Amino acid sequence: MARAYGYHGIELFHEDLADVANSLDGGSSTANELQAAEIIRNMCHERNLDIICLQPFAHYEGLLDRDEHARRIEKLKFWFQLAKVLETDIVQIPSSFLPASEVSEDRSLIISDLREAADMGLQEQPPVRFVYEALCWGTRVDHWEQSWEIVQAVERPNFGICLDTFNIAGRIYADPASPSGTNANASQAVKESIARLLSSVDVRKVFYVQVVDAERLETPLVEGHQFYNAEQPCRMSWSRNCRLFYGEKDYGAYLPVAEIARAIFQGLGYKGWVSLELFNRRMSETDEDVPRELARRGAISWAKLVRDMKLQVDSPLVSERFSASL
Repeated sequence: MARAYGYHGIELFHEDLADVANSLDGGSSTANELQAAEIIRNMCHERNLDIICLQPFAHYEGLLDRDEHARRIEKLKFWFQLAKVLETDIVQIPSSFLPASEVSEDRSLIISDLREAADMGLQEQPPVRFVYEALCWGTRVDHWEQSWEIVQAVERPNFGICLDTFNIAGRIYADPASPSGTNANASQAVKESIARLLSSVDVRKVFYVQVVDAERLETPLVEGHQFYNAEQPCRMSWSRNCRLFYGEKDYGAYLPVAEIARAIFQGLGYKGWVSLELFNRRMSETDEDVPRELARRGAISWAKLVRDMKLQVDSPLVSERFSASL
């Protein structure tokens, strides 16, 4: 469906790769994961799809349990092998959302851990790049500003930032647990955040961008709500169930995605991969129409984004790099 609707690439979730590995004789193993990576790479080659990145290398930075940190480092070495087979050079690291009791408040430890990963990536041939993303429910890093400060402090050429319109707006504008669906002074917070984005971010360190919206809930996402999960932060439960493609007002989209996207594309002048990173309850349904419906909705959203942002996608520089085009 990605190929049928004109996408140029995919983000690959490791759990999907692991699912393919589990279907092979012998089930989950490093050998089967490498074989699964080869299977997925070949599927993408046949459809002229690039693999933008392997993600998420989660719950890595700032671990208080340093033995667990050492185990994650060993896991990262294996991810480098997977990346080579997949022919991608990017591993995404989202900000950790482990319990606060497991993640250090020490920003210098977080930076040191991420610098260690970046230095390991630089030793690979070809080098592996890392893209760091602030999740709006992250334990220690939940604003894009914090992730940008960390990217600057890590100070490695292969370590950059992912700007995600959902995670930006989902923290400073939206509050799914509020009857209004928004934070106090939400619009002003967005204006101030965009001003900081335009004045501080070096677009060369933006390795890719994710553009999606989300649904305004009719009732607050608190205990008793159908999406409430006591084991997840409220914004995480909302993210898993309620993301929408850009411009899907008919589905309840309400975040200031256009303003943020305009700052990224027009203000920063970003040209590179754009991912329509959707999570939604529809994705867990098993009827055969789901892949086609979502691919089509994403393509419609992309066309609207191109039009609204006045993107020059038929120029060679841009059309070869965006992950969706019509």
